[in-house]
Order: sequence, then structure tokens, then C-alpha cells
Amino acid sequence: MRVTNAPASRKRRTRMIRAAKGFRMRRSKLYRYASDAVDHGRQYAYRDRRTKKRNFRALWQIRINAAARAAGVTYSRFMEGLKAAKVALDRKVLADLAAQDNAAFGELVKIAQQALKTKAAVKA
Repeated sequence: MRVTNAPASRKRRTRMIRAAKGFRMRRSKLYRYASDAVDHGRQYAYRDRRTKKRNFRALWQIRINAAARAAGVTYSRFMEGLKAAKVALDRKVLADLAAQDNAAFGELVKIAQQALKTKAAVKA
């Protein structure tokens, strides 16, 4: 006698069809097409969760660089100065300060420049 495992198979297929809700035409109605569409969509989602982190970090760097150059220092020198001054702010917060609070960012630039001077004095 052939065993079909019907309840489990039906549950698996129903779950896939529900996951395809919002897809167009047969991709939301028929199991074979829904399965392909959902699998493809999940691959894109997995990939793009990582890409999103990359894109945001690049955006923050651009914003910090623009504000730092307006204050007369490059991005790399600014970050080096912050590291030397042991300022533990991440790029997300720095970019927000650069966009929203110009005075606070200016203070950070001064702190970074001062740390770079002391670093150079210690080396010499």
C-alpha cells in the first residue's frame, strides 16, 4: 500500500501558499510556482539583509566626510583623531550628529584635532 503522508504534505503546501500571499497570478495560487517564488524571495531577503548593512555604513561615511571637510579635516584624519582621543561613538551616531547637530560635531572635530596633535608630539 502506498503511503502519501497527506496531512503533513498538505500542511507544508498550505504554508508555502500562505507565504506567497501578495504575489501575482499563479505564483500565489499554485504550489509549484509559489514554492519557486518564495524560495527566490527568501534568497534575495537573506542577501539584502547583508547588503543593507554595507549601504548604510557607506552612507554614514559619506555624511561624516562631508561634515568633517566642512570643518577643515578629512574623514580618515577625523576618525584617526577620534580613535586617538578614545571617543567611542559609532559611525551611525556620528552621521546623525553631522546632519542634525553642527555644534556638537564641531566639538568632536576639535577633540579629534587635539588628539592628533598630542599623538604627533608623542611620536616626535
